[in-house]
Amino acid sequence: GIGELHLEICLKDLQDDFTGIPIKISEPVVSFRETVIEEGRQDCLSKSPNKHNRIYMGAQPLSEELAIEIEDGKNVNPRDDPKVRARFLVENYEWDVNEARKIWAFGPDQKGPNVILDATKAVQYLNEIKDHICAAFQNATREGVLCEEPMRGVRFNITDVTLHADAVHRGAGQIMPPAKRAMQAAMYNASPRLMEPIYLVDIQCPEHAMGGIYGVM
Repeated sequence: GIGELHLEICLKDLQDDFTGIPIKISEPVVSFRETVIEEGRQDCLSKSPNKHNRIYMGAQPLSEELAIEIEDGKNVNPRDDPKVRARFLVENYEWDVNEARKIWAFGPDQKGPNVILDATKAVQYLNEIKDHICAAFQNATREGVLCEEPMRGVRFNITDVTLHADAVHRGAGQIMPPAKRAMQAAMYNASPRLMEPIYLVDIQCPEHAMGGIYGVM
């Protein structure tokens, strides 16, 4: 509709002329996104329920240009070869080459504009818990810390991990909860903010109709 009166007429026609049944009308739902605006001042620690495993995590913002690149999926894509993707990030966004090669996942939904990467050095058994941390990352990016809206433009760095030598003590139930808590704490530590959506409209029309369109807008 082009205004409140127009919307009321459309709804009345829909209810009286086309359906003949009562229609429930509610306020429009606005979908927000959550992000961070600065690099966290310190790494955040979270322990597993059995206290045998520790995960250290930090957060920092991705540039708006890189977030758009990930959403477009042309130059930065989860299915890209890690070396090719790393070269692009190093050349265009000045990433450290070792960190760019160690991107574990994009999220939410395996393709969103958030990344988690391995910034650790010489951690034993780390690959054995990679799937658990990535699953926690998908959950964390789907519901942010401010109002449970999806995250956008956040980079999580796994800076250190201490794991129990026995695999029984580092299963999914021991790794996923602390990993998610570490990400949430890291986001709190990096000045979280809400992003309000902007409605983008592309109007194409004949030249003689432009005056009427400008009048409506």
